[in-house]
Amino acid sequence: MLLLNAGEPVRVIIVEVQLRKDDDKPFSWPAYLTVSRDQHRCPAGLLVVAPDPVVADWCAQPIEIGVPGFVLRPPVLRRDSVPVVTDPAEAVRRPELGLLSAMAHGETEQGATIAGAVLPAMEGLDDERARLYYDLPYNSLNEAARLALEAMMKGYEYQSDFAKKYVAQGRDEGRIEEAVRSLLSVLRARGIAVPDAARERILAQKDPERLQRWIEKAVTAAALTEVLDEPS
Repeated sequence: MLLLNAGEPVRVIIVEVQLRKDDDKPFSWPAYLTVSRDQHRCPAGLLVVAPDPVVADWCAQPIEIGVPGFVLRPPVLRRDSVPVVTDPAEAVRRPELGLLSAMAHGETEQGATIAGAVLPAMEGLDDERARLYYDLPYNSLNEAARLALEAMMKGYEYQSDFAKKYVAQGRDEGRIEEAVRSLLSVLRARGIAVPDAARERILAQKDPERLQRWIEKAVTAAALTEVLDEPS
């Protein structure tokens, strides 16, 4: 996020949503900050959104850069610091707070209720913000919360073509993500090794029907080639 004053950059804020530990982050976070500071010629800040308490503690650890006194202590927004927004009127008044609430609490029992309040509030936003804001709440839900949200929203008619498009897209992306996880879980349970190149191919696959075929093959396949190789 780039903040401007009379068209001039005054601050860069890098927001990262961290759902699990990632050993690359202690290296990439300092790089993000220094590159952004150099590119825009203004101060740069970092905010890590970490709903899981264990992951939040890990994210908050000081990062020693190597130069004496040059230590990055990532600011972490924890789940208990974010209010639960379930009132649609509140989500309309403060959509960014609703978005943070969905991201922080999306995997809890209240996730579907929060998303149900937040998603309709996105209709009044400009296309650029709405595109991002539709994706994040939906993708912050676990599968149970997604199903609960879809059941809750059956009677709600989205008014704009843009909203209809991106709500449908969010549902498709959620199903694809779940299918990818299921496929990798089946392969792991069957003891079938997945090299990096094959993993990248699976993660890049966006056709839900093909992913379903791969899952069905993985149940009985003896090798990865029997799962992924298909007639052209």
